[in-house]
Amino acid sequence: MTRDIQSAFTSLTEYCEKESFKGYDPYDGLNSTFFQSIPYLSGNRVARLIWIQFFKRSPVNFRPIAGIKKELNPKALGLFLSGYCNLFRKMPDVKHLEKINFLSDKLLELQNREWSGACWGYNFDWQARAFFMPKNSPTIVATTFIGCALLDAYEITGNEKLFKTARSACDFILKDINRTYDEKGNFAFSYSPVDKTVVYNASLLGSRLLARIYSITNEYELYEASEKSVRFCCNNQKEDGSWSYGKLHYHQWIDNFHTGYNLECIADFNKYTGNIFFKENLERGFGYYIRTFFTQSGLSKYYNNSLYPVDIHAPAQLIITLIKLDKFREYQPLAEKVLRWTINKMQSDKGYFYYQINKYFSSRIPYIRWAQAWMFISLSAYLAQIKKQNGKN
Repeated sequence: MTRDIQSAFTSLTEYCEKESFKGYDPYDGLNSTFFQSIPYLSGNRVARLIWIQFFKRSPVNFRPIAGIKKELNPKALGLFLSGYCNLFRKMPDVKHLEKINFLSDKLLELQNREWSGACWGYNFDWQARAFFMPKNSPTIVATTFIGCALLDAYEITGNEKLFKTARSACDFILKDINRTYDEKGNFAFSYSPVDKTVVYNASLLGSRLLARIYSITNEYELYEASEKSVRFCCNNQKEDGSWSYGKLHYHQWIDNFHTGYNLECIADFNKYTGNIFFKENLERGFGYYIRTFFTQSGLSKYYNNSLYPVDIHAPAQLIITLIKLDKFREYQPLAEKVLRWTINKMQSDKGYFYYQINKYFSSRIPYIRWAQAWMFISLSAYLAQIKKQNGKN
């Protein structure tokens, strides 16, 4: 089985490097030069929502004819960077080090310098139901994935600039991100500086970066904010161990990979702070996650209450979640069954992975962030974990 995964990973790597890590995104519809040329549409909130959803949901890629180009996505670069760090730890190689340095430099170049600390957004305008985010507007999600990737690279290269930039990202989280408090003084971080939505995985991702920096600098302010955010999110966990996506009435769905985000972030908080307050939350959450979202045949469900769509992000997140929670060895047969199904059903002959399989149709568009970057970090983590286990045998 490892040989099959290695072959799939090699094909994926060749594709991504050939594309120079550029590609399309499910949400990049507003990059359309055609759409931008019509002010009535581009200035209308409803029109922006419809346009984005059309490109996201269409199984046919109309982006080339709509004037949407393949571009670098900062979050994708962060995921690729962490993936190459996984590979370097598995087997130090000068080619991997070259990619680590290239991606690190590119992320430093792409950072948004208009806020209190280093931060990153996406390479496209984005209209959500709750708010509008102009291109390159920073989010806590993109910033924390990139901050952690820079720390991964710092551990390998010793480049102090990478650590200082990751530390600077904590200032963005503490000073620019809004907070929603509960009656006990705990709080959730907002998704961005321009909204006040409560999205549990976003807040926990911010907590994870603060905790990781705290483990290096011992700054109590970072620990305190991180702990209060984790406590807020754990207090909003349901009795069965699940979390809804967020607090708003239209954020009440429960899905696979955001649950995985929540679990890995809480596990990382415990790891970096030495805290065990949330062990029971992890156990309940993992029990729900592993029982609910994966079938015996190896198919990964998107939602808790429906089989479709099968989204590439879900199997990718499984590997990361198992490793973070130290559950990989116990659930390795399931992990390999899921990877086998995903490789057989969702990888093209060109090496890239498809976006989604639906009941009646599939989207085989090669999204660089959503599909390729996530499968890259997932497969690299799997291969590194197998190497680590074999080294102990």
